[in-house]
Amino acid sequence: MATQATKATTRRTTRRTTSFLRIAIALQTLTIFLQAVSAGLLLTASYGETLHSVGARVMYAASMLYVLAAVLAWKPGGGSPRPVWHATGFLVLASVQVVLGIAHVPSVHLPLGVLMFGLSMLALARRSGQPAGSS
Repeated sequence: MATQATKATTRRTTRRTTSFLRIAIALQTLTIFLQAVSAGLLLTASYGETLHSVGARVMYAASMLYVLAAVLAWKPGGGSPRPVWHATGFLVLASVQVVLGIAHVPSVHLPLGVLMFGLSMLALARRSGQPAGSS
């Protein structure tokens, strides 16, 4: 009987951390998309630079949240470590993206942003296609 209760608790924890992981990936994808929108405003509006700068901080925070969610889905939930590697890779890409943006290197900054959005969409599609208890 205690084993069944433990299994039920583990399933609930796994579902909860997997949902948190999905939300974190969705938030990251949304913030990267909004960065593309604010980049367009950067070229056309006086407030575009401020919006893009604030958005960069929010996108970086979303990438850190993705790492946290991946670790929580892996360690306590007993899931696969693969999402942790993916999330860490996104955080590295986000770090490079911030450095390139500050250095004003649009020839690499823009394509990297497009790549990040595509990879984030792919991660979101993969995660959305899986049942809540699987990793």
